[in-house]
Amino acid sequence: MKIAILGAGNMGLSFSKSFLKYELIKPEHLHLIIRSQEKISKIAEEFPKSKISTFEEVKDIDADLIIIAVKPQDFQAVAQNIQFTFKENQMILSIMAGINIEKIQKLLNHPLVVRAMPNSPTLLGMGITGYTAANGISFSQLINIERLLNSTGRSVYLEDEELLDGVTALSGSGPAYFYYIIDAMIKAGIEMGIEENLSKLFVKQTMLGAYHLINNSEKNLEELIKDVASKGGTTEAALKTFEENSFKEILKQGILNAEKRAKELNS
Repeated sequence: MKIAILGAGNMGLSFSKSFLKYELIKPEHLHLIIRSQEKISKIAEEFPKSKISTFEEVKDIDADLIIIAVKPQDFQAVAQNIQFTFKENQMILSIMAGINIEKIQKLLNHPLVVRAMPNSPTLLGMGITGYTAANGISFSQLINIERLLNSTGRSVYLEDEELLDGVTALSGSGPAYFYYIIDAMIKAGIEMGIEENLSKLFVKQTMLGAYHLINNSEKNLEELIKDVASKGGTTEAALKTFEENSFKEILKQGILNAEKRAKELNS
């Protein structure tokens, strides 16, 4: 399989690294297309055997799959300025937030579109990607896409494209929510007199341990919370403060607003 990545930024490059790491494609079958001429030499150091071009240089793409990895806000301008035409059998995989299949098909004048929403842990092969496909994509083509996506972590096929905006809000943006909460915990540790690096260690290991308990316990989240929150104890004091300040509701509303923004990106 030959792959071209249109907009080889952080996510596009992390996908490229995963494909090469698991030998799903040969380096010489990877074409990275970027905006800035200045970045070519740096990217060439990481991908010495792959073809690297700027948008303006590309007049034709020799690829079975073209991954659209530009920012959703830039997509319309990019689509209008593309100087090549898509071949009949080429597939498009979009990893842009918010832009639906119908709009991609219309702006690129091409029917074979798969839409996916990955998240940043794909950088470590620990991501999760929700994806769906346009009519006309065959089962074997979809299996090939899934194989590529699974090299970046896990993938989940969704029949209903509408759910992808929710996936964007939940897992696409999700890592930032955890970073935000972890940052607050680390800062609380510092305020209590714990040195910063030590505070980071306690919080990161606590997060990791909590993840494994969630993943391996048969108890639900409410039961796991009760296991830690003794009546009249320290955990209960913290949780009571969270409840009094509607922390759970604020977090939920933030996620719903992220979904709303994903829908706005398509308009």
